[in-house]
Amino acid sequence: MPVESPVGSVAMVTSTSDRALRVAPSILSADFGSLSDAVTLIAPGIDWLHVDVMDGHFVPNLTVGPAVVSSLREHTDLFLDTHLMITDPARYLEPFRDAGADGCTVHVEVGETEALVGQMRELGLRVGLAANPDTPFEAVEPYLSMVDLVLCMTVFPGFAGQSFIAEVMPKVRQVRDAAAAGGLSLDVEVDGGIDEHTVVEAARSGANVFVAGSAVFGRAHPLEAAARILAAAADAVAGDPS
Repeated sequence: MPVESPVGSVAMVTSTSDRALRVAPSILSADFGSLSDAVTLIAPGIDWLHVDVMDGHFVPNLTVGPAVVSSLREHTDLFLDTHLMITDPARYLEPFRDAGADGCTVHVEVGETEALVGQMRELGLRVGLAANPDTPFEAVEPYLSMVDLVLCMTVFPGFAGQSFIAEVMPKVRQVRDAAAAGGLSLDVEVDGGIDEHTVVEAARSGANVFVAGSAVFGRAHPLEAAARILAAAADAVAGDPS
């Protein structure tokens, strides 16, 4: 059965395979008029916070930049999981690092993946690689041993509140199985349409980090909502350590 970590009953659960299950609430769905209050409210029960960065070019929306990350860092010591949905991440990795990002995730679709991984390593960032729903496993497979996290998008990036795309789950399983076969300590993250129901299939498919936006910040009690998502993930993998 899952064992609660010392961090707290919400923040992280360790499965029987010693893979940490985490909910990473996305600030994209928080109230930007009182963002620090939203983070303070959720902080006692999480250890990662997901920051969606969009440039209006790679995806059809604009969100936050390094200044917002810097402001967040002033109010929290949570791990800032920064997802760069941008065309030219190389230009912005250092500014986000300097602003306080702990890890950055770039999209395999933008190309120059090895160079970006090397740049992130040099900057001391935790390295993530993302793939859109229609990007095949084969696009990320060559880089699995180079990165710390693979993010399988379960919606097409750009806007919050979209429905979960279950057809991505076989790719999630491919990533997890390849990591296990290679002896890699790899976080497999899913982002898009995650709630206490969809997280079940994602967890059973091998994901262990669950980005949730409206399912956390859109609820009356965000901390309790995050706890329910994590509990559902833990229940899903109980007795299934694959």
